[in-house]
Amino acid sequence: MMYGFRVVDKLQKINKDIKAGQLKYHAKRVLVSKEFTFDAAHHLHCYEGKCKNLHGHTYRVIFGLSGFIDDRGLLIDFGDIKEIWKNEIEIFLDHKYLNETLPLMNTTAENMVVWIYEKMAEALKNRQKQYDGARVEFVRLYETPTSYAEAKREWMEHE
Repeated sequence: MMYGFRVVDKLQKINKDIKAGQLKYHAKRVLVSKEFTFDAAHHLHCYEGKCKNLHGHTYRVIFGLSGFIDDRGLLIDFGDIKEIWKNEIEIFLDHKYLNETLPLMNTTAENMVVWIYEKMAEALKNRQKQYDGARVEFVRLYETPTSYAEAKREWMEHE
């Protein structure tokens, strides 16, 4: 009895059913995106409102990275983005007091999103030989589920 699914008849094999030169379908710039969350505490200076007091958020960060694919059809492995995040950015953010671990700034979403953008841009620049034309197109930082700040490449590079 069939239940609306099927197992493939034959698993495609490299250099038998598909050649290595066929893996790269195009030469266009593409964007990949990966999302992360972190929990942190902070407070704002020169601000009248609840955020002047020490408090915390579960932040959500979305990266949009663009570039050109390699001979396998990959721009950057999602695991590589996660490794950059874990080793070069998140260590300053997750379960930290942001006023202490970030450069001297008011720890607003607007300031933090630019810092996060700069950290990812620097990491990609240091790996240019690995990833063809890879660059940060945007970083979106949600401070709450409905409130975010965003940094875009055109603003970071041309203003």
